[in-house]
Amino acid sequence: MLNEVKQDLKKLADPKKAAVLRRFFKTGKGEYGEGDEFIGVKVPDQRQVAKKYQDEDLNTVQKLLDSKTHEHRLTGLLILVRQYERARRHKDEEEMLGLVNFYLANLKHVNNWDLVDLSAPKILGDYLWQIKSQKIAAKSIDIDLLYNLAKSKILWKRRIAVLSTYPFIKEGDFEDILKISRRRLRDKQDLIQKAVGWMLREVGKQDKKTLLKFLNKYHQRMPRTMLRYAIERLDDKERSKYLKTKSTKKD
Repeated sequence: MLNEVKQDLKKLADPKKAAVLRRFFKTGKGEYGEGDEFIGVKVPDQRQVAKKYQDEDLNTVQKLLDSKTHEHRLTGLLILVRQYERARRHKDEEEMLGLVNFYLANLKHVNNWDLVDLSAPKILGDYLWQIKSQKIAAKSIDIDLLYNLAKSKILWKRRIAVLSTYPFIKEGDFEDILKISRRRLRDKQDLIQKAVGWMLREVGKQDKKTLLKFLNKYHQRMPRTMLRYAIERLDDKERSKYLKTKSTKKD
């Protein structure tokens, strides 16, 4: 069915949109998405294609992930998300673990920020939360994986670690994102600074006191981008306080 999936995506392709996406996802030489290829399919349309082919076997998904075309990889990941969510609903722990292992084996193909953001929280993040909350037993994977990914030299693995804490945050568990945030304060990559700031902002939505406690201790060491993302939902007075006292010294 691989050809059918690709044909359906091709029918939805828009060359003008593809040109915009190539610029938006920084595919130029030396940029983070260098060499990524686009055909110009909107994410909602890809979701519909993924829904149509959600019962495809992992061999088809693997071939989609192997593709140089961004939309093929994203559609493959969206199929994987749907399969994982179905296994979770059915409480099929063996299938959940198999899908997570498949995801981990293909991290090299999860190589742009939207691919990370639309898959990591829903697959790896959810599975690790199931383990941490003791809803399922840890087997070949445990919470230490987050920290191994968080210290990777590969940008996308670090972003996967950060985004995978999202299910934890939604459940009111901030321990891991706060630890990872402290460890990434010196991260030079803009996309990691944004991701950490975003997750800290999500912490603030759940528990403002926890966010303020973190900011009071670390805001002078936070990169400007990370700080701006983290304080986005605070009131004007609070934002001004943190921005005005932001240190200009190097860590």
